[in-house]
Amino acid sequence: MEREISAGGVVVRHSADGWDLAVIEPQREPAVATGKGKRWQKLLLALPKGLVDAGEKAEQTAIREVAEETGLMAGVVVKLGDIKYVYVRSWGDQQRVFKIVSFYLLRYESGTIDRIADDMRIEVKRALWIPLAEAERKLAYKGEKDMVRRAQEYLSEHAEL
Repeated sequence: MEREISAGGVVVRHSADGWDLAVIEPQREPAVATGKGKRWQKLLLALPKGLVDAGEKAEQTAIREVAEETGLMAGVVVKLGDIKYVYVRSWGDQQRVFKIVSFYLLRYESGTIDRIADDMRIEVKRALWIPLAEAERKLAYKGEKDMVRRAQEYLSEHAEL
């Protein structure tokens, strides 16, 4: 089984209403037309992440992927943990892949959300801020929801941030 190593970021910023989280809406296949018209697709929100490049450390990947997919610059606060899962490629060889994604808590430093390169629009439909308190309910993937819970716990224990 092939292996993939990725890294991503749980990017937060403090606002008047509390903490906000940067998320992406990945590009997906168009809605399928049925006999009754188009089938609606549920909004899918995820954390920014991507493959670790050769010679790159996971922390560097998380920072790079966040910049590429959201338009934001952020600094690493702490590693939150790893998600491990198996998926089947939906393109090409249909091969099963064992994937490990390391997630880091990152603090927003600069940039404008959703100001990303045109070639990233192949992967990212849009990037947006959502309230951190709503993120666990709004994110699509169980492992990413767990990383958000870990981030919330860390932030509640480290009020100096």
